[in-house]
Amino acid sequence: MTQSLNEDQQPPPLTRKVKLATVEPGADKTIEIGEDERKAIMDLLELLDLEGLRFDYRVRQGAGKRVHVTGRLRADVVQTCVVSLDPVPARIDVPVQAEFWPQDKIVALQERADDPAQAGETVWPEPIEGDAIDLGPLVYETLATALDPYPKKTGAEFAWSDPKPLGETPKNNPFAVLKDLKKS
Repeated sequence: MTQSLNEDQQPPPLTRKVKLATVEPGADKTIEIGEDERKAIMDLLELLDLEGLRFDYRVRQGAGKRVHVTGRLRADVVQTCVVSLDPVPARIDVPVQAEFWPQDKIVALQERADDPAQAGETVWPEPIEGDAIDLGPLVYETLATALDPYPKKTGAEFAWSDPKPLGETPKNNPFAVLKDLKKS
């Protein structure tokens, strides 16, 4: 999901580094956001409101220095209706699973992915950054993908009508010129 930053990218609106040396196996942890982070996320995702963003998670060390994260993301959001522009409240409650791998294993995976004979990897791991993983981008990206891309208020309908009667062709239409040529 996340990428290394270049000049064109802004830093993620949310960072939560977890040092792998401090991970307690089987311990449940929670991420909640501050007011500045809430405002930044609202601006980026064009939300009218964001309340109670919470990520309850568990970190487990895996084979080959891999790290597995499982959890649940919850939030109350208010989006704008694509039809009426009225507020549309929604509750987000989604399960989250992610893997974090050492950078050298990701490079090897990239080399295999570039080989057409090795096609088939569907879940791309996040990088382990030194001795830590950053759960902030995972939380932000999960929230962004859980949002309704076309929020619509119950009962809102788009009634479009063409102001021109059927069969009427505008005079500046390129086919009108051809029609006039045919008459000559």
